[in-house]
Amino acid sequence: MDQIFVTLKHWLVGFGPAQCQPIISAIISVAGIIGVFATLFAITTVLERKGLGRIQNRYGPNRVGPFGILQPLADGVKAIIKEDIVPRTADSVVHFLAPLVLVAPVFLALAVVPMGRNMVAIDIDAGVLFFFAVGAATELLLFMAGWSSRNKYSLLGAMRAIAQMISYEVPLILSAVSVIMIAGSLSTVKIIEAQAGYAGGLPRWFVLTPWGLAGFILFMIAAAAESNRSPFDLPEGESEIIAGYYIEYSGFKFALFFLGEYIGMFAVSGLAITLFLGGWHAPFAFLTWIPSYVWFFGKLLALIAVFIWVRGTLPRLRMDQLMNFAWKFMLPMALINLVTAGIWRFLDPGISRWLICSFLVLGPYIMLARGLLQGSNVGKRTYRYAD
Repeated sequence: MDQIFVTLKHWLVGFGPAQCQPIISAIISVAGIIGVFATLFAITTVLERKGLGRIQNRYGPNRVGPFGILQPLADGVKAIIKEDIVPRTADSVVHFLAPLVLVAPVFLALAVVPMGRNMVAIDIDAGVLFFFAVGAATELLLFMAGWSSRNKYSLLGAMRAIAQMISYEVPLILSAVSVIMIAGSLSTVKIIEAQAGYAGGLPRWFVLTPWGLAGFILFMIAAAAESNRSPFDLPEGESEIIAGYYIEYSGFKFALFFLGEYIGMFAVSGLAITLFLGGWHAPFAFLTWIPSYVWFFGKLLALIAVFIWVRGTLPRLRMDQLMNFAWKFMLPMALINLVTAGIWRFLDPGISRWLICSFLVLGPYIMLARGLLQGSNVGKRTYRYAD
């Protein structure tokens, strides 16, 4: 069962002529990635809306299909048949291309994420570098969308989005560098291999080390900001800039922005699983009989649930709070975590290594947190009921 999809792909490729088999293999891999994650996007949207509804003491979608599970289908039909309105003064070519091209980088990033044993579309030595390289194109595409609309609010939203994404991309990459240092490779496959095996009944995942836990938390916070997820969804601040960089988009073009945001969240969550959570490896040795792809997608769904939980719990930050948090806390902590990972690598295994590295992470965390809160005049919140 573990290699059923790999075997099926080889069987289908075998029907083609030898000179065309690499192309056929690539087409099957691309079709599989698009099909699986587009379906996961539809499932996630309805689960998120129902989950947020329960958090906010309401039902959520419950009219289309049993328990509202066909709501994504209704939303898709609505997006396709809705009128596409383009401003008269907009740059029509750039306005048209921005949402179409936006979807390509996020799907390309998924090509280097192993989703199971022998289940990676592109196995290259610089897989992590490729992931961040193609992901960096989204900043340009967001600016294209905001600038081409010829709308001051959309341009302002695009500039805010670019500032936020660049600010949080730095700690995102630095938190991944610590894993690259320990694993000694940029290959996503070899990084997962470095986390194979068990010690004392526990897996050898990087997240179960002081520097790995700190790196994982930093990575996920930065990933939420990169994906424009709450509480970092300032580019879509409805009370300030209406809908951000895609205010002048409607219909299927708007749906493509929505799709790109969610696929980007899946991609960065998949990379987090690869870097810190052992990839497709089982958490315990006696569970290795379960197919590897089940573990990968199980971990992915768990991280998606955390994103939904955070969205329904935390309020949106102010712009100054967001930038201060990135440059005054996230970046210094990511640099300190790099040093901690290097020290962990050269210390002898034992309790002293754990104590030293834990102190190197917790000490700066406390000092940076106090420095960030100093002068913020944050008082104790009190609740009062109406008489």
